[in-house]
Amino acid sequence: MITMRNIVKILLLVCVINASSCTNLDENAYDVIVAGDFYKNKNEVISAVLRPYTHANAWISPSGQDGWWRPAELSGDQLAWPTKGRHGEDGGKWKRLHYHTWTVDEGGLNNAWVLMYWGVGLCNSPIDILEKSDVAEMGLTNVEKTEFIAELKLLRALHYLKLMDLFGNIPITTKAPSTAEEPLPKPSSTKEVFEFIEKEILDNIDSAPKLSRAMLGRVSQATGYAMLVELYLNAEKWHGQPRWDDCIAAADKLISGAGGGLNGAMALDANITDSYVPTNDMSKETIFSIAYDYKIADFATGFPGEFYHFVQSEIYGGGRTGNNGIVLIPGVFGQYNEKDLRKKEWFLNGPMVKFVDGKIVEGSEEYKGEQLVFVDYIRRAKTGGTSSTMSDGEENSGIRFNKYKLGNSLVGNVNGVKIPVDENYNNTDWNVYRLSWIYFAKAEALMRKNGGIASQEAVDLINSCKKRAFTNTDWAEGQYTTGTLTLDELLAERGREFIFEGFRRRDLIRFGKFHTATWWDHKPTTETKTVFPIPQQQISMNPNLKQNPGY
Repeated sequence: MITMRNIVKILLLVCVINASSCTNLDENAYDVIVAGDFYKNKNEVISAVLRPYTHANAWISPSGQDGWWRPAELSGDQLAWPTKGRHGEDGGKWKRLHYHTWTVDEGGLNNAWVLMYWGVGLCNSPIDILEKSDVAEMGLTNVEKTEFIAELKLLRALHYLKLMDLFGNIPITTKAPSTAEEPLPKPSSTKEVFEFIEKEILDNIDSAPKLSRAMLGRVSQATGYAMLVELYLNAEKWHGQPRWDDCIAAADKLISGAGGGLNGAMALDANITDSYVPTNDMSKETIFSIAYDYKIADFATGFPGEFYHFVQSEIYGGGRTGNNGIVLIPGVFGQYNEKDLRKKEWFLNGPMVKFVDGKIVEGSEEYKGEQLVFVDYIRRAKTGGTSSTMSDGEENSGIRFNKYKLGNSLVGNVNGVKIPVDENYNNTDWNVYRLSWIYFAKAEALMRKNGGIASQEAVDLINSCKKRAFTNTDWAEGQYTTGTLTLDELLAERGREFIFEGFRRRDLIRFGKFHTATWWDHKPTTETKTVFPIPQQQISMNPNLKQNPGY
């Protein structure tokens, strides 16, 4: 089995050759195909099969591009990109996400649509060609051909799941168009898209490889089960009927190890950092991730651009900085118990010091020449401002992201302790699904079936994950009981556990909070905002598309 890491150089070459498919979003996404004469040997087939994964980096993770992740998180009640001094206004795009005042002409939503459908095209073409081609001519066995097709169909289903998540009624395309004259696709209802995704997963999951070390960064049977869990967890909103038993059954497949495991038997990681460090490819609970290998091929995650301050390289001792963008909404940090280890490990709060010598980190904007201090408020404190809105930030406003860690490329000396260079610096993978999320989904399904009341099994599932965030001494204070684990508390704990991971908007919708709740300076909107508009640019290119209600 060829691993993602072993052929990352091939993939990067293909990505460079086809660079427009990663960055040029001006084209109609439906006309993307891969030339049929590309498949002359096994390596070319493998590079085509894996090409959609390098593209997925752009849309499913916080990559610095307007893909699925930004609207999925920045429209929720935990994260925001406020204007900070002279930076971050960006035409008001972040404010519109926060206030739910987006329009049909949002460039960011159009980019998300194009990126995801581009990924669909990158799956459709090799599926089409593999299904029609003779395996011997490509240097494949029948088993390899079957596995590749199943893997690609599951990956395509993931694209459609996330497209449905954002836009609801969308077109389904399963063939790479062979001519420019082919009819443009018509939209399907959310219910029809749901049923297509479900069938694609059920028809192909047994033919896909089980999760193993060789499937790092690739879609496997385990990913298929995780997609089913997500599909069934949200079935009441997407399909019109709850599917709690199906959600539990799919979760049990993963918990029992039926889908395989990345590093031996699938299990929860021992502590709260294992899933997020530069060696998180060794995690036992990762189900599917976007895999990076900076050492081999200079291919690294894009999250620093979303989260890091302009001088953040001084804080962690590396070479990457960011746009000083996304921060915690005021008050979210305070929702963590003071004894919760996640509060210390996953965020940057307070005065910042240099990794290399422990001296103060100076700001570069309003606090130039002064120590940079990240604070749990957004206001122009430097000039005595008291207003707190998306327009009132300074460079230090907001608690910062530190959940995923890059490691360090410089020798550190903090509090007299010398820290060597991390040989895995910048190799950190981005998780799409992990086992903790499956535990939470099963617990919620059990509670929903039980009228919102937690059974002991549901409590045990949540406590198994949460226990890692407390010392043995403090655990008695942190653990849940059947009396304290209410649905509202489950939503709160989901927020604490999966912050930054892309699930918050969908959680709020499922719990009926997305359009009804108030947070910070966000006020309730309307239920039509639980789906985004079909981008007007797409409707202009394809008149078959129909706008979602309310836009």
